[in-house]
Amino acid sequence: MTKELSDLERNLLQAKKTFLTTANRATKELDRQRKRLRKEISKANTRAKRTRVQMQKKTERLANSTAKKANRELESQIKGLKKVLDGAREDASKFRDDLAPVMHDLASARDHLAHALHIDRALAKIQRELSKKPKAAKKVAKKKVATKKVAKKKVAKKKVAKKKATKKKAAKKKVAKKKVASKKAA
Repeated sequence: MTKELSDLERNLLQAKKTFLTTANRATKELDRQRKRLRKEISKANTRAKRTRVQMQKKTERLANSTAKKANRELESQIKGLKKVLDGAREDASKFRDDLAPVMHDLASARDHLAHALHIDRALAKIQRELSKKPKAAKKVAKKKVATKKVAKKKVAKKKVAKKKATKKKAAKKKVAKKKVASKKAA
């Protein structure tokens, strides 16, 4: 049984190591691709911008030029520049299309790498805990409950001098007592 467990542990560690290296490699490669595609997009955009500026200049010269030969030459150059501009736009569009799945894969690879690193840390923590020597079980001693006898203090009650009831109050009390007594009797 212990051999099987040690084999399983070895396989787990090997799988963890493979997962970490693969996730790391994939993240680095996709990051390189992202940078390369971004560079290509910026180059295509720069080329398109430069071509646009050249086209504007040649168009202005064409408008100012009166010679037919110069006009034909400028028109042919403008057509060529339009083709270059369209090509640069297409390239930039293709690179953007290529970049979208790379970015998606890169995000996924980064998630996997973070997951792998968390698993690695968790396994390392478990390994540290397992490598510690188990602590001896402590015997739980029952505590004796000590009862203290508390002496009750005798408190002397103060005697309050009673006021004499006035005649009206005394008469009302008698009437109230008679009513209560007659209700109880009935």
